[in-house]
Amino acid sequence: MKTDQYYMNLALELAASAKGKTNPNPLVGAVIVKNGMIVGSGLHRKAGEPHAEVHAFRMAGDHAKDGTLYVTLEPCSHYGKTPPCAELVKNSGVKRVVIAMEDPNPLVAGRGIRLLKEAGIEVEVGVLEKEARLLNERFIHNMIFKRPFIISKVAMTLDGKLATYNGHSKWITGSEARETVHRLRDQVDGIMVGIGTILTDNPELTTRLPEGGKSPIRIILDTKLRTPLDAKVTKVTDEAKTLIVVGENVDKEKVKVMTELGVEIITASVNEFGFDLTCVLQKLYEKGITDILLEGGSELNGAFLKGNFIDKYIVYIAPKVLGGHRSKTPFAGLDAESMSEAINLDFDSIQQIGRDICITAYPVKKEF
Repeated sequence: MKTDQYYMNLALELAASAKGKTNPNPLVGAVIVKNGMIVGSGLHRKAGEPHAEVHAFRMAGDHAKDGTLYVTLEPCSHYGKTPPCAELVKNSGVKRVVIAMEDPNPLVAGRGIRLLKEAGIEVEVGVLEKEARLLNERFIHNMIFKRPFIISKVAMTLDGKLATYNGHSKWITGSEARETVHRLRDQVDGIMVGIGTILTDNPELTTRLPEGGKSPIRIILDTKLRTPLDAKVTKVTDEAKTLIVVGENVDKEKVKVMTELGVEIITASVNEFGFDLTCVLQKLYEKGITDILLEGGSELNGAFLKGNFIDKYIVYIAPKVLGGHRSKTPFAGLDAESMSEAINLDFDSIQQIGRDICITAYPVKKEF
């Protein structure tokens, strides 16, 4: 006999298939089961489109009556771009609803669950909750902190070097690992680098997968607007947008030319250490950027590290040793005086990709 966990896992797999497509909305999957048979299933495919429950009930039709709905997130109870799903569930005829986790959105936050219980529907909450929270870590973070979820992606040698002393870094990892990075790009709203990376590598910062993929908005932190007019990131298309964050008192004529190329320029506060990252992230969030993949150099990484802005670490370790006093390390910035200043992490997963190892970690005490 299949368990609640089995059907919820199917719903989670459905939800995960839309990674990067639903922002700013959460990833949600739904499965309807009656007499041990799946009669309906669905997922939220894109913001503004029908929610997972809608697709599942459309498929199930009359077979939903007296069945069980498995859904990865509490059904919404408010009117947004789509009607509230809690009302749909209440009127569907299902006798039981199994929910992985409560919605962190204060507009919902338990109201959908209460509505179902008041309608006499049996409700169970918390089945595969940890997995559901990990799946929607970006959405939960947005609801709590009102700023983008920051993922630090680093590729380094076994001895912790990301480039030679003169900045050469192609390629540290193998092709298999590099493809997974392009899959990460396909799933986020923005990809960020500092001006040093632009001047040293002149990257395209686009998603290049065999089947295509979404290119996130390219974000360059450039206090003095030193980005060359012929840099690859200034080639803006409908598929690949570019936004450059600058300080005050930059060359107005160059700003005009960049704007004519299609590059968006925004101004943010600068202090003695560089950009005020709180200001930068607030402005980006106001533009609808809900998560950012950091792919910059050691200075950018170091600034985000010291500011405690990194929410997730994805570190690729190649079976190479570079050595040297001047070889570049992943996180620069101010030197610590004692180990008590270290950012403590919890390893979430370790996997081998080709010849490389990928470690995913979160700051200690993160809830998701």
